[in-house]
Amino acid sequence: MKRIHYSWFILVVTFFSIIVAGITMSSSGVFIDSFEKEFNWDRSLIALAFAVSLFLYGFSGPFMAALLEIVGLKKMMLGAMATLLIGMTLTLFMTQSWQLIIIWGGIIGLGASLFLTVLSPYVANHWFVKSRGLAVGILTASTATGQLILLPVLAIIIEHSSWRWAIGLILILSIVMFIAIFLFIKNKPQDIGILPYGMEEELELHQENQKKNPIRIAFSGLFEAIKVKEFWLLAGSFFICGLSTSGLVGTHFVSYCISFGVPLVTAASFLSFMGVFNLVGTTLSGWLSDRFDNRWLLFWYYLLRGTSLLILPYALMQGSFTLLTIFTIFYGLDWIATVPPTISISRQIFGTNKSSIIYGWIFASHQAGAAVAAYGGGLIYKFFNSYTWAFFLAGMFCALASLFVIIVKKQTPHQANI
Repeated sequence: MKRIHYSWFILVVTFFSIIVAGITMSSSGVFIDSFEKEFNWDRSLIALAFAVSLFLYGFSGPFMAALLEIVGLKKMMLGAMATLLIGMTLTLFMTQSWQLIIIWGGIIGLGASLFLTVLSPYVANHWFVKSRGLAVGILTASTATGQLILLPVLAIIIEHSSWRWAIGLILILSIVMFIAIFLFIKNKPQDIGILPYGMEEELELHQENQKKNPIRIAFSGLFEAIKVKEFWLLAGSFFICGLSTSGLVGTHFVSYCISFGVPLVTAASFLSFMGVFNLVGTTLSGWLSDRFDNRWLLFWYYLLRGTSLLILPYALMQGSFTLLTIFTIFYGLDWIATVPPTISISRQIFGTNKSSIIYGWIFASHQAGAAVAAYGGGLIYKFFNSYTWAFFLAGMFCALASLFVIIVKKQTPHQANI
């Protein structure tokens, strides 16, 4: 009987680790109303804490990529999960708004950074040669899987008990994954005497980063990238990607639905329903990125996402369950589908050895956009008592992103990508 390659075990543990980090970040939307009612905090202030978190974990990405090369996969994953555990524990004891900003904006944002930025391309690049795009698609989709399974559960716990019990559930899952990482994660295939999945003979490995300063490594990657036009196009499109996903929908969708009389559990269920289609769409996107022009994939992803965001305000104002369901399906299929082709293009342009760090900077732009939308959405609600303009503007920006990606120069894969 043919043995399963150990790369798939690494992928499974990484998959579930990202689920835990992903539900930590996406749960912010179901906690907004609870924090507002219990502590009498202004909604824009709560949104600021979540915006800081999104911004910090995004801009930590390039440095996490550099540290991965120096410290190794296992220690980095253990450290990041421990940081999440500390942040979630401290949340149970907070009483002041500045504590929320430090805990969610700082500690939790830093803990989530590794899992939600560069971990997927790092694992795919170092443990896979064959099916690399599929591996990225599966790992990227894992954030949606956690959302799919756990957001309605968290909403039910909050509605029938307390937000603190919901935090407790996330804490338990974090402890389980800390143990799994400790037991099963290895730094690289060579540590256990195997080659990456799909590699038939060992190639010379580049180890020059192991003794360098991670800050220098991260910034040297940035200085190289900013000279390339395609970097700016990808970073610009990913800014809009973050603005139109985790920043706006991930943070404010539940509250937007509640403002139209949709119950908390129903709104969270719609968000989790998106996760079903996101799981399918992102995994499929990874498979497609191995086979088709990634620029055209991104063009259609952004255009369809923008269209769906323009449908949402109309669906809520009309109280149309049918239109809301259509939005959920189309938006869900597209939520993180942009990640595999963006990673693929950056790998084609900059090569396997540098692409993780440079993708980290591209993802930093993604999170800058997410932070703008998270805080900006709160401000728009404060001034207009509605989120409608925020979602309308996000839809228009997605149309602009589709133009950015289509003018990226078509790449020919080279030896560095093998």
